[in-house]
Amino acid sequence: MSAARLLVCYGGTFDPVHNGHLAVARAARDLLDADVALVPAHDPPHKGPTRADALQRAEMLELALAGEPGLRVDRRELRRQGPSYTVDTLGELRRELGADAPIAWLVGADSLLELHTWHRWRELFTLAHLVAVQRPGSEVDAARLRAQAPEVLAEIDGRWLPPGDLAASPAGGFALLALPALRPESSTGLRRRIREGGDWQDWVAPAVAAFIDRHGLYRGPADILPASPHPSQR
Repeated sequence: MSAARLLVCYGGTFDPVHNGHLAVARAARDLLDADVALVPAHDPPHKGPTRADALQRAEMLELALAGEPGLRVDRRELRRQGPSYTVDTLGELRRELGADAPIAWLVGADSLLELHTWHRWRELFTLAHLVAVQRPGSEVDAARLRAQAPEVLAEIDGRWLPPGDLAASPAGGFALLALPALRPESSTGLRRRIREGGDWQDWVAPAVAAFIDRHGLYRGPADILPASPHPSQR
């Protein structure tokens, strides 16, 4: 049994980071009694090009997390060439932290339903636990998984753990993390508000709002992005 503190990795484009992202990170920290690393993707294989570049997105994350205990930015995917595959990131972390360190990867409910499209997705469970965020209105249960992602349900069957048990083992478990309230923020909606001159500053940390204004971000054409050149894999 491991006595080490659980590390939860929260990956994404964070284009830009908003208060909804911070609410998820804080909930993971507080409800799982964990340290949380937010991992910005350099080349997200499941999405088109980002609007802000990788360093700008990482800098906004650093600004948003300043003074937040237990939350930090992990820039390792920015230093790696090629698609930002989760299995590669977790492999690096496992080599660094050792075989016994408890690690979890945090995903949203929609991502859980697409997990079987991720690169070498079954290997994720040999490297870490998987935690799916349950947002009000987008809950995932066995019936929905059976209907939409039977391969995922078959893989996680037998892996379900209470969230509080994740720190007791290094990898292999699956848990649901229920958020207490529905958040209005989304990166797409935030970029639209900025582009159209609507109210948006209260969706982000003040330092992030100042950064966006200073660099003139998200004020160009609408988010009509070309299809990703990579398969829909994370």
